[in-house]
Amino acid sequence: MPDAAAILAFIACAVAIFYAGGRLSHYGDRIADLSGWGRAWVGLILMASVTSLPELIVGISSAAIVGSPDLAVGDVLGSCALNLLILATLDAFVPRRRLFGLASHSHVMAAALGIVLLATVGVGILTGDAFALTPWLGLSSVVFLTLYVGSVRLIFRHGRGIPPSLEVQPPLDEALDPRDADTAGLSLRQAAVRYAGFAAVVVVAAVILPQAAEVIARMTGLQESFVGTVFLALSTSLPEVAVSLAAIRMGAFDLAVGNILGSNLFNILILAIDDLAYTDGLLLADASPNHLLTVLATVSMSAIAIIGLTYSTATHKRFLLAGDAALMLLVYGGNAVMLFTLQLA
Repeated sequence: MPDAAAILAFIACAVAIFYAGGRLSHYGDRIADLSGWGRAWVGLILMASVTSLPELIVGISSAAIVGSPDLAVGDVLGSCALNLLILATLDAFVPRRRLFGLASHSHVMAAALGIVLLATVGVGILTGDAFALTPWLGLSSVVFLTLYVGSVRLIFRHGRGIPPSLEVQPPLDEALDPRDADTAGLSLRQAAVRYAGFAAVVVVAAVILPQAAEVIARMTGLQESFVGTVFLALSTSLPEVAVSLAAIRMGAFDLAVGNILGSNLFNILILAIDDLAYTDGLLLADASPNHLLTVLATVSMSAIAIIGLTYSTATHKRFLLAGDAALMLLVYGGNAVMLFTLQLA
């Protein structure tokens, strides 16, 4: 792919993913209303799995077609960190109140399980996935799959035990946009069909991204671990940006938070799928140890999110960003600086 074409393809795919992701939030919210599943559950499972499709497609393409473990691992881990950065940034779009203070406490379970999964990834990278089941499949992939299925089951059982009164959203500020009128008259089937259509747009755009990213990495001379963690992760996280921002503007705070935290859980499952697609060796063993920095940063940001969700005595904030959101931004920025410094060494 020529250099100029790679840049144009990268931008075009990013725009398509962002637009389609914005529409997904509206139809997902309609599905939550009509199905009775609730915004927190729809955000955690339905929205998160679809908005993570770019990471899935990009990861498989990076591992199987491009043959780059660093692009695959960097995209997944970078997306996890970037998702939490998005969550912290969304706090600025909630006037005078803390986003974490408005979200349901049920999200603490998802954030805590995300830390467990991330710690498992860190162990796999640190040990070089020493316990291999086959020459191209590590034991860690089986652990990722088991932990993800167990986490979803645990979250579902936990959510069923939460009284409905705790899931009610607070009164919306007048500055927030009302729900889109074009979804109000849709049936559950109509909303699901439109939801699937925009999900398909996300998948098609995601297929092209890793090839463009590889060309950009070669053009700039940057390491693939840095390109995957920053640039590729940014583009594949655009659905989370669009979905969560639209959800915030609708006042669907649980949909936004559940989408981000659910996406991080699903992203770790993607690593297991990427490991299957990568047949040149073990994915985590061949990836750069620099990814451990992103693991640690994401664990720290998840812990801060848990503190913000449990500290419900103060829902108002004095500045544009609440203290928990600002601290998450600092952690992400520090990780990006350290990764850039390492790739220059």
